[in-house]
Amino acid sequence: MQIEIEGQEAVKATEELLAIAGLEGNYQSFEETEREGTLATIATIVGIVSGTITIAKEIYEWYQKYGKSQGTQTTPRIDKVLIVGAKGRRLLLKDATVEQIQKILED
Repeated sequence: MQIEIEGQEAVKATEELLAIAGLEGNYQSFEETEREGTLATIATIVGIVSGTITIAKEIYEWYQKYGKSQGTQTTPRIDKVLIVGAKGRRLLLKDATVEQIQKILED
């Protein structure tokens, strides 16, 4: 499974994502040429040690922290998060539910 993250804080957000207990993986970062100054990372998840519902909740909470405007901050810290499941199914986290995230984790 791969998770693509775009935005100014993509690297920091990816590192925090991979620090979730029960999630094992690594990442690679890229500089977006289309939008100057924007970073992108691709995290490859190689293992889920704990249950998928637990990991789905953690990913959902992580996205709420990085993908939404917070307090006095008017812009999100990351612009886009796309999960590509093992069977090629894709899920944008923008409006995803915990159940949708769990389903793609189980694919």
